[in-house]
Amino acid sequence: MEINPVNLYYEEHGRGIPAIYLHGFPFDHTIWEPLIPMLQDGTRMILPDLRGFGRSPVTDGVYSMRLLAEDIVHLMNRLEIEKAVIVGHSMGGYVSLAFAQAYPGRLLGLGLVATHSAADNPERRQSRQKLAESVMHKGARVVASNMVNSLTPKKELIKPIKELILQANPTGISGALRGMAERHDLTGELSNITVPAVVIVGKADQLMPREHVETMAQMLPKGWLVEVPDAGHMLTMEDPRTVAAALQEMINIAEKTVEK
Repeated sequence: MEINPVNLYYEEHGRGIPAIYLHGFPFDHTIWEPLIPMLQDGTRMILPDLRGFGRSPVTDGVYSMRLLAEDIVHLMNRLEIEKAVIVGHSMGGYVSLAFAQAYPGRLLGLGLVATHSAADNPERRQSRQKLAESVMHKGARVVASNMVNSLTPKKELIKPIKELILQANPTGISGALRGMAERHDLTGELSNITVPAVVIVGKADQLMPREHVETMAQMLPKGWLVEVPDAGHMLTMEDPRTVAAALQEMINIAEKTVEK
């Protein structure tokens, strides 16, 4: 597989242990903004837009999770960061796991938010491929109508979430959908991830298979599960305080490991 990393757009907040936050599909770095006031003290927060989203370059073709992980390594090299905590929401979690598999020596800690390690089943894979085709003809609105109501039980968040989706580039959406459809099952690799790892899931999340999330938390050697009541898939918008507290605990443990 030919890997050509791109220079990602990113924003940075705070100083301290580096932590890179990877947004979900089909959003951008702004989904993490509610967490900044609670996490920037003592942490160097790096918030990139993944390839094809936000203000990062858009390329043609399939955005494999490994390709997106290579973009993150390229960003770390640009910033002269040897090791970092990686936090991923939804698709960003798939990228985080691909990063952990390929670059275990560059990982300090792992935050897995509304995500899991399994591959798509055949039906899900087919539906992603169909949506990837459709979005190239009909634009981001087809994705918004397809998924927005399943993202959160909080009605007041539907409109801002939909507006975020409608900003996404159709080529980026299509590339990411194809990449997610083709991703590998990394459940068997979880036992090799030896850094502190917190798995955060909303109790009302309709998109994450519950058994996959629980299995992931159990199989991570230093992993634990945090459930967020009254929250769905968009945890950083629904309950940023609970998410930030769980991530801060993981970062604190990772920092102590570094200091030893």
